[in-house]
Amino acid sequence: MMFQGRFIKRVVILTGAGISAESGLSTFRDADGLWEQHDPMEIATPEAFARDPALVYRFYNARRDQLASVQPNAAHLALAQLQQAPGAEVFLVTQNVDDLHERAGSEQVCHMHGELRSMLCQACDSVMPALASYDAASTCAHCNTRGKLRPDIVWFGEMPYHMDLIDLKLADCDLFVAVGTSGVVYPAAGFVRQAGIHGATTLEINKEISEVSNHFQLHRQGPATREVTALVRELLAG
Repeated sequence: MMFQGRFIKRVVILTGAGISAESGLSTFRDADGLWEQHDPMEIATPEAFARDPALVYRFYNARRDQLASVQPNAAHLALAQLQQAPGAEVFLVTQNVDDLHERAGSEQVCHMHGELRSMLCQACDSVMPALASYDAASTCAHCNTRGKLRPDIVWFGEMPYHMDLIDLKLADCDLFVAVGTSGVVYPAAGFVRQAGIHGATTLEINKEISEVSNHFQLHRQGPATREVTALVRELLAG
């Protein structure tokens, strides 16, 4: 593939809430910043789960239910097409916990913040598909322990998943693209600098200027459905 006159072999793409928002999926904060009169950022912590697990279960059950009402959009579909192109080496890492990339056809998706459709047993560390609705009375399908299931979500204060693999991919890519990210959540906000240090071309696609826009070499401003599909066409034509 060619991009900006440079041969591109390996691509790392980071996606954030902006790409799923175009499918109608609410971002982490809803329109008025509250969920059942609670700040979602105060719900997504180990401390909140220890203090009021019923509240946390309700929050994530509701977020998972919302997935049934949305579909992948053109940006998700375009990235899946890019991954499936012959000879393409495209590593897709997402901050999103939805399954829209998979439903669009992406077979490789690195969920650094976990997944809404899976749950984690704190007794045996098993990860399994999430029940339609589960709570403190639910039982682990692997060890039969009751009351130890939690959302398989990386909460504030916890270490994101797959960081060693992500670091390797960033050090070895020719092009790094961030789509729909705010640039305020680390370590993902630092990915552009990691990729740039190792010589990658860096491109940000966003509707608005992010907190780390100045670290990117290239910028395309607009909705992901338009800008990602245009980028994919350009890469596949090169």
